[in-house]
Amino acid sequence: MIEAFVTNLGKYNEGELCGEWFTFPATMEQVRELFVRIGVDGVVYEEFFITDYETEIDGLRDCFSEYESIDELNYLAELLDELSGDELKKFNAAVELGDDSGSIKDLINLTQNLDCYDFIPGVDNEGDLGYCLIDDYGMLEIPDHISRYFDYEAYGRDYSINEGGAFTGGGYITRSYGRSIEHYDGREDIPEEYRIFSYPEPEKMNMQERMAMYGNMVTSSDISDKDAIAHNDR
Repeated sequence: MIEAFVTNLGKYNEGELCGEWFTFPATMEQVRELFVRIGVDGVVYEEFFITDYETEIDGLRDCFSEYESIDELNYLAELLDELSGDELKKFNAAVELGDDSGSIKDLINLTQNLDCYDFIPGVDNEGDLGYCLIDDYGMLEIPDHISRYFDYEAYGRDYSINEGGAFTGGGYITRSYGRSIEHYDGREDIPEEYRIFSYPEPEKMNMQERMAMYGNMVTSSDISDKDAIAHNDR
């Protein structure tokens, strides 16, 4: 669902680009393995940032910042993974509409508030919207003998303006009612099974992994267990 290019911030500031693409949803072990490969150990190099994103959901990439939380990205990816095909199309359209996509917190809540939107897939212009609303949804009864003269495009345009909807890449979307319910308020609301942020554990690393991370700065005997205590995701 989401790919992020995770980069070692300390090494980047030293003039070395050390990072790689990482796919969400993921596991804690996969995060630790990633940090080993890019040298984020929680001791010498604690900080990382994300230099780029890739996703098939239109507009989602632009909603993320350089310093998003690993846990929040994982939780969002898990929630997206649980959506049906039709729900995912509606989510995509809602992101393009832009009402509930200002932050990753908004996006997480959006996955759980899709019933606040009406979505008509495949409708991408005012004329098609007018035909759909009248012929398929029966919003206006037009006698057969005058239907050929009716301005469906004008009807669709007026409806779109009044409802504040938008034509997206997947169809027409509009908000159906009220404010979204804030199910998610912050990282403390992430279920434990989706919390995956963790620094590597030197005592579980083989010599090749230790040397890849620390090089000649320290020997394996210098790396204490205490240095490997995982920090909370910042």
